[in-house]
Amino acid sequence: MRTVRDVMTTEVFSVTEETDYREVAKGLIEHRVSALPVTDGEGHVVGVVSEEDLLHKEEFAGGDYWPPLRARLRARLGAGSNASEKAAARNAAELMTGPAITVAPEASVVLAARLMERHGVKQLPVVNEGGRLLGIVSRRDLLSVFIRKDDDIADEARNEIRAALPEPTVTVEEGVVSLSGWMEHRSDVETLIHRVGRIEGVVAVDSELRWHNDDVLPQYVQWRSGAP
Repeated sequence: MRTVRDVMTTEVFSVTEETDYREVAKGLIEHRVSALPVTDGEGHVVGVVSEEDLLHKEEFAGGDYWPPLRARLRARLGAGSNASEKAAARNAAELMTGPAITVAPEASVVLAARLMERHGVKQLPVVNEGGRLLGIVSRRDLLSVFIRKDDDIADEARNEIRAALPEPTVTVEEGVVSLSGWMEHRSDVETLIHRVGRIEGVVAVDSELRWHNDDVLPQYVQWRSGAP
């Protein structure tokens, strides 16, 4: 399984806590990114500053101000409740969100994707055991696993299921894996489909696998009927 190290970007632009507002904005624009890692004097990641963090200044411009609906909703949900403070920020330390959500280079791309989804972020700083910045991984980087060649996916799928299905029939087209053949138990078929679906680059699994013994349905019927 591919790891974050395989897909991350190592040439990453970061700012320090003392970097002023304008330099942070300049870094976001020039490097065409939506967020920047913020590091301390020893290179440890202490937070992340995003485009949204900087835009609070525009939202609250003009003194007395009733925040727009989006800002009010964020505050009610507990996100962006310090928007007015960030609007007055002068440097990255005052702008950033911390502590940063980070990921290790040895982590799987699946874990990285789950972290992004769970925390609602588009990229993750990659750090070593000491918390020092090594690179950054974005949603686009994670999507690279889905451009894997069909032949490579087919070879891995055959290797994955050969022990359970000595002569597996596997074809792959545009990342969609098609399986056919016979197995002894239905439960083994379901397990096999799940395993193939977890292979990197697989978009979907179309199964025409058949079984001789249905060891799943009888248990379901027994449970539904309340039989001992």
